[in-house]
Amino acid sequence: MNKYQVSVFFSIDEDFMSLVPKHRGVINELILKGVIDSYAISAEVGRGWITMNAKDKPDIHKQLERSPLYKYFELEIDQLMVYDSQMYRFPKMVLN
Repeated sequence: MNKYQVSVFFSIDEDFMSLVPKHRGVINELILKGVIDSYAISAEVGRGWITMNAKDKPDIHKQLERSPLYKYFELEIDQLMVYDSQMYRFPKMVLN
């Protein structure tokens, strides 16, 4: 498996907003399956970022096209060489 950073660009309208609950269901399922590591959407512009695990770029499209919002998406997909975050670190010790 390779790790990818997916930048998602979209425009919001009423139809888009009506599909968000179903979209969130797909995203939650992909997170639970370990396909998506992180998912973030900007509060200010029609842009989001998804860190995903997949065998190749067509696999990214295959996973995301399950979303009812896929038709609204313009994607930029970059394979990552290095990915590090607090999630991959030991938890901080708290002394009581």
